[in-house]
Amino acid sequence: MRIVVTNCNTTQEMTEEIVRGARAAAGPGTSVTGLTPAWGPESAEGWLDSYLSAAAVLDALRSYGGPSYDAVVLAGFGEHGREGVRELVDVPVVDITEAAAHLACLLGRRYGVVTTLDRSRGQIEDSLETAGVARNCAAVVGTGLGVLDLADDPARTEAAFLAAAERAREAGAEVLVLGCAGMTGLQRAVGEKLGLPVVDGVAAAVKLAESLVSLGLTTSRAGGYGKPLPKGRVWGRPPG
Repeated sequence: MRIVVTNCNTTQEMTEEIVRGARAAAGPGTSVTGLTPAWGPESAEGWLDSYLSAAAVLDALRSYGGPSYDAVVLAGFGEHGREGVRELVDVPVVDITEAAAHLACLLGRRYGVVTTLDRSRGQIEDSLETAGVARNCAAVVGTGLGVLDLADDPARTEAAFLAAAERAREAGAEVLVLGCAGMTGLQRAVGEKLGLPVVDGVAAAVKLAESLVSLGLTTSRAGGYGKPLPKGRVWGRPPG
């Protein structure tokens, strides 16, 4: 089984970190290929970045010329583009946002998301609402760290996560979700300290993608995703 994992930004180092986390979660016989958009934001932090990222990821998948794949994992927490990718490709598409939330709902009545900047909270809340899992979310809490700050000082990142996690717990969270693909791996460091289950969206999405492929399931074409782009349609390229 082959899974393509798409980064939502152009930072190759982050793609490599995400792929390491995805491969650690993948089962025997599953290969993981990382895909970095050729253009778009260096880090997706806010509404404008998110919409640009969605277009860049769609373009990267549309023009993908590598080996065939069995599933796509979208490794952008709360980023746009999920629905467009499901219309574009003919294999299961699993977004780390809804994957993490669905698994969290199996572990407790209410979960909390710990993310990067507070400005990302709105789009994460909207993504959870669209996925049908917002009612179980106790809080979305920011750490105050930017996406590219996460790897600079692991001790600072862990301390900021723990402080934000306490606020989510106070709001009623019984399970925590890592609210950024750049946090992949942090669950091992903080889970025991918190005494709560911590769900990594990259790992959750990989395992769900494997399950869908094994079950022979993919996106329904009966409704909203039933009109893929016409064959031979020519897309313009972004300026620059």
